[in-house]
Amino acid sequence: MTPYFKVITITGPRQSGKTTLCKQVFPDYAYVNLEDIAVREQAAADPKAFLSAYTQGVIIDEAQNYPELFSYIQVISDANPDRRYVITGSSNFSLLESISQSLAGRAAVLTLLPLSLQELDGLVTTDVTTDTLLLKGCYPAVWAGIQPHHLLYPNYYTTYVERDVRRIVNVTNLRDFQTFIRLAAGRVGTEFNASALSNAVGVSVKTIQSWLSILTASYITFTLSPFYENIGKRLIKAPKLYFLDTGLLCYLLGIETEQQLATHPLRGCIFENYVVVEAYKQLVNQGKEPNLYFYRDSSQHEVDLLRKRSFQYEAYEIKSSQTFTRDFLSSLHYLGKLLGDRLIKSAVIYAGEEQTASSFDGIVNYRQFKI
Repeated sequence: MTPYFKVITITGPRQSGKTTLCKQVFPDYAYVNLEDIAVREQAAADPKAFLSAYTQGVIIDEAQNYPELFSYIQVISDANPDRRYVITGSSNFSLLESISQSLAGRAAVLTLLPLSLQELDGLVTTDVTTDTLLLKGCYPAVWAGIQPHHLLYPNYYTTYVERDVRRIVNVTNLRDFQTFIRLAAGRVGTEFNASALSNAVGVSVKTIQSWLSILTASYITFTLSPFYENIGKRLIKAPKLYFLDTGLLCYLLGIETEQQLATHPLRGCIFENYVVVEAYKQLVNQGKEPNLYFYRDSSQHEVDLLRKRSFQYEAYEIKSSQTFTRDFLSSLHYLGKLLGDRLIKSAVIYAGEEQTASSFDGIVNYRQFKI
């Protein structure tokens, strides 16, 4: 395989499969891991000699541990057009900051997220329930049978707090930060209100906003922007908060079994989270910009998910129910009247099996949902 770029950067959360993917796609490349202190010290002692040793291509894992190496990669790759570097990292903020400073225009930046439903095809059989999918999440180790979800997520969370958070920013009170994460989990699928969280945790609004940035940079959460066009309605301006994996979300909410999840008051929000993230993954996996939004106005009309295509939109209403009712269509009809011909597709994404189509909207089981 001949890359189009001299440097390929793959970011994504820890344990999403970045190393495995790189070794499979580039089997002839050497491999070094900058998590290894000895390797990192070797790179720091003589960066030019370290990089010059790999003339046939090299995979540099967890590169954010030694960002100074990027400047040397720039110099060597410019002087040696045939050299190839594949860089991975689990901290989006520090990695991309280093790339923008040293490798702008030279590096392709790709993102590898936890498995999508399409990638789980064959592993998720019909007897795997919706609650099992939500509880297990989408990390490869869970579905490969390497680690059960009830062991993976507690250790993942501990590792994240102890390593990534302290690396990105100096959190003086980890207990407050941990409280913030769990309170954020309890607000999944709702509008992010920094002031309310500030009062609940006992820190400033600025601190809450900074901590949200940390969660985003570490691929723990992402925010869904509101629909913002001027259509003569008073629109909600705050983004909605989601977690990139429902398995971690369930852990943070203290949900341990499918039975607990089935009766949990946030089960509908967790299902909505799963579908929204699935749409997000599908677009990212295609190398497309995830132009996703939600609609809500001051009259409480709301549509869970919109995809923008140029000046047109697709709209999706998400329901965790297994039984379809025509009431599910009301918000889509409302939005259709506002957007007219600009709404080119709309559907209800739900947990039931019925997949017939009405005259206006599709009805799609979430396992067959393709955006």
